[in-house]
Amino acid sequence: MAFNYNQYLRMEKMPTLWCWGCGDGVILKAFIRAVEKMGWTQDEVCVVSGIGCSGRFSSYVDFNTIHTTHGRTVAYATGVKLANPDKHVICVAGDGDALAIGGNHTIHGCRRNIDMTMIVINNFIYGLTNSQTSPTTPQGMWTVTQKAGNIDPTFDASALAIAAGASFVARENITAPKKLEKVFVKAFEHKGFSFVEALSNCHINLGRKNKMVSAMDNLNWIDNITMPKAKYDKLTEEEQLNLLPTGILHQNENADEYCELYGRIQAAHQGGAKITQDDFEKKI
Repeated sequence: MAFNYNQYLRMEKMPTLWCWGCGDGVILKAFIRAVEKMGWTQDEVCVVSGIGCSGRFSSYVDFNTIHTTHGRTVAYATGVKLANPDKHVICVAGDGDALAIGGNHTIHGCRRNIDMTMIVINNFIYGLTNSQTSPTTPQGMWTVTQKAGNIDPTFDASALAIAAGASFVARENITAPKKLEKVFVKAFEHKGFSFVEALSNCHINLGRKNKMVSAMDNLNWIDNITMPKAKYDKLTEEEQLNLLPTGILHQNENADEYCELYGRIQAAHQGGAKITQDDFEKKI
């Protein structure tokens, strides 16, 4: 029997406003299939999205949703999770939303290791606002803000998440939707801050302006710059240049989770005790 996506979508919002061929639709379907596999009810899930093409995500899914301001998805989601630790909270943000204006919140979400999933849809450009350079735009590519070619060094989102302390970090390419779905399931199962970077195409505002005329041209380019981690790890450092490994990049099941630590403080406070440094294990 065919999978029924309609149960999880606000059908009155269909069709989506995303451009034809946009990878956001692939990510949306993989996300819904992963939620179905987790067996979660719609009331148990809260999706928080920001501004940009990815910001429309929360409008289309029929869960508890918050469509918030630019760069503030993790801040809002942190409040939701602390107030409702039994809910499954998922942030969806673009590369500009998560790494530029929202970079500070992303770092501290990783550092706190609060139990939520952050999905960063990385299409290498500010797509909705017409092609400005984002933190992940490759050097040399044309944008409306760097018409002579982008001179900014390209940002590695997943490397940032690992360095900032996220206990689960993965990256996947939307040309492998089943792998993306499996990564989402692994991220949802993980207790702690799960960071998933989904590499997607923006053939309208990145591709067409950089000699990738069709969606497939843009997707083929993404295929050419990605490689499964097991294969990537066998390359020399020189061979690894300009390639992005995919799959689960980092996983730590022993890190303290923020809501549980907060619960311990509440319990100690109610009992009139104080939490000291000796009460915490050093789990890095």
